[in-house]
Amino acid sequence: MGGRRRHGGRDAGKPSAAGPGTGLTAPGALTAPNVPDATSVTARDHSIAALTIGRLEYHAPPRAPVPWPRSVGIVPRQADCFQHRAAADALSGTAATSGPEALCHVLSGTGGAGKTQLAAHHARTTWEAGGTDLLVWVTATDRAAILSAYAEAAAVATGTDDTRPLGTDDPERAAARFLNWAQSTDRRWLIVLDDVADPADLSGLGGRLALWPPTRPRGRTVVTTRRRDAALPGRRVDVGLFTPAESVAYLTAKLAAQDRREDLEDIAALARDLGRLPLALAQAATYLVDLHLSCAEYRARLADRARTLPDLVPEDSGLPDAHRATVAATWSLSVQHADRLRPRGLARPMLQLIALLDPNGIPATVLTSPPALAHLLAHRAPGQDGHRPGHPIGTEDAADALRSLHRLSLADHTPGTPHQAVRVHALVQRATRETLPATARDALARTCADALFTAWPDTERDTALARALRANTAALTACAPGALWEPRAHPVLFRTGDSLGHAGLVTSAVTHFQNLHATACRHRGSDHGDALQARRRLAWWRGMAGDAAGAALAYQELSADELRLLGPDHADTLDTRHALAWWRGMAGDAAGAATGFAELLADYLRLLGPDHLHCLVTRGNLIHWRGEAGDAIGAATGFEELLADHLRVLGPDHPDTLNVRHGRAWWRGAAGDAAGAATAFEHLLADYLRVLGPDHPTVLTARSDLAHWRAEAGDAAHAAAAYRELLTDSLRVLGSDHPNTLHARRGLARCQGAAGDAAGATAALEELMADYLRVLGPDHAETANARAELARWRASTENTNGGGVG
Repeated sequence: MGGRRRHGGRDAGKPSAAGPGTGLTAPGALTAPNVPDATSVTARDHSIAALTIGRLEYHAPPRAPVPWPRSVGIVPRQADCFQHRAAADALSGTAATSGPEALCHVLSGTGGAGKTQLAAHHARTTWEAGGTDLLVWVTATDRAAILSAYAEAAAVATGTDDTRPLGTDDPERAAARFLNWAQSTDRRWLIVLDDVADPADLSGLGGRLALWPPTRPRGRTVVTTRRRDAALPGRRVDVGLFTPAESVAYLTAKLAAQDRREDLEDIAALARDLGRLPLALAQAATYLVDLHLSCAEYRARLADRARTLPDLVPEDSGLPDAHRATVAATWSLSVQHADRLRPRGLARPMLQLIALLDPNGIPATVLTSPPALAHLLAHRAPGQDGHRPGHPIGTEDAADALRSLHRLSLADHTPGTPHQAVRVHALVQRATRETLPATARDALARTCADALFTAWPDTERDTALARALRANTAALTACAPGALWEPRAHPVLFRTGDSLGHAGLVTSAVTHFQNLHATACRHRGSDHGDALQARRRLAWWRGMAGDAAGAALAYQELSADELRLLGPDHADTLDTRHALAWWRGMAGDAAGAATGFAELLADYLRLLGPDHLHCLVTRGNLIHWRGEAGDAIGAATGFEELLADHLRVLGPDHPDTLNVRHGRAWWRGAAGDAAGAATAFEHLLADYLRVLGPDHPTVLTARSDLAHWRAEAGDAAHAAAAYRELLTDSLRVLGSDHPNTLHARRGLARCQGAAGDAAGATAALEELMADYLRVLGPDHAETANARAELARWRASTENTNGGGVG
């Protein structure tokens, strides 16, 4: 800011009494830039001759000229290895933004994101470049601190030592004087309100003086806050985490300053473990340097659940960059403020729920489910204003609690993405969990499991929701592995494995239930119901993964154990017999499967009666396997009779009724009426779409069967078009590796060959075989079917006949 400048007034340009090169040593931390010829203060910089504030009238005495520029407050020193970030460009005006330049910027973000350092960097560079005449740094943690800083600024800005007209004995009056000066002066000023805890501290509520700086072309305001309230003025700049590159650059420079060199991959891994939070990176780097640890050694300590976050950062006396609090303590004040927002007392218990779930996205339905609401009610802070004891808490209260956490930057709540409506930093989660006693944490884990299970739909029509629920269950299990086994294995553990299988991830489902069975045996013993249930699900998904014979053997062994432990009429024993009969058929013994279902049906009729759902389902499977054993006409007739009972007992729109219609249509085609089967599937598909929706897996299967029977009826062109549309939807809904997607590709290749392009069918099936082998393995039934189809079309190509499907 060197050189002579004119600000108006008759004394402009006149050397001050302080002499050339003299800068004001104000109470701030910055030294004024060299001013070769400091200017005097204009009349507008003196108090107005008669300034009225409220009912008080001030008559300021004349004062001697004083040098400019001036500063108030202590600007934090620049952090070691400061990283230039996009937010710095937004403050300086060099970032590309739409609209006019903002006079007020609000740096908003979670505690530890580096908001204060960005504001300090901006203040320092603006000061050193001579871009401001008055810099006021305010640590704005409460109203009293703001008033005190404004009173000090009033004295510095007006340059008078007479405290009576300034009203410094009355902070409100002194603050009013400063704000009036800022409103009327031609001087350039920059006011930084650092760490605003509550916007109400600056408001004029209740007749108080409003403390927000005025909007003036010559003035600039920067606010740092964890709040994201809509009432905050100016342009909000969201300050997030370091980018991966910034994280690595910061840690590399921080370590190099201590003559430490680490592998870049180890540094990047440490940054990932700490979630790229600037505060955590700074404190971790200081800690590992002090203890002479490598990044890998620090990561091992961080992963050790026996250590808490306070154990992994320097003590308060050794915090770097003038940090005021450790990582764990950074968010405690934010939680207190959030708890005081409406609905009062719910932010903390909501954060506790969030702390055990997936930081990358939690469905809104989980956090507003009945188990979640019960937790909020039971753990609401007592004595909150406006809270009636025993008053129920609804979904709107839960949603408002999420908004409270969002406003304090403790979590990101984006209702427009319902399957990942809530995101949170992993260190915020860990700090929250570590405040809970072990018994409370275990109880909370079971509550979260209840919430997940309640939010899980019986039929997974939305694959994105199912994926999010699985991810949250995995996160919960990792946080509290033992809690979900008391007093028994929580059903969400089994639901997760079945969901993997229904998503086409059958190999993952097998692995899941293998691990679940091992854990059940460890916790409960091999004869406990939890272990038996895990064996039951493991056997099923082993069969779905292609090992039908292995599934049948597993069910046979399980059946013997359940007869011994549970008796012949127990529901689990009967369910296992049902699965055993099915997988016998899938392993190639259709007659044995039919015999098994006939024997099971007799016991179901004895125990439950003819109209029970178990009896109806068993009848359907008996009919199916009799058809597979060679009686296709009998199967078609049997499904016709079974449909009449389903319509009478369950009604036309029950999913099992629709499934019986599915079986009737299929066996009609298998009995020789391909055109009739196609027509029946067309009618069925319309009802499936109405009842289940377009993306339900059963609907996609029905579309595949419709295309199949159209091809069998000789309409290869329409069948091929149907397979193409089905493949597009299967890729979107199920993904490229789902067995149903692979099946659609096989059907399309078959139609291609039937239309005369045997070479094209061969090429498509060769490509498909590679995926079948990769996804399902060489022994899966679908792989075998594709292999046989490929051999057929290869032979047709070699014979140059171009034959179609026979």
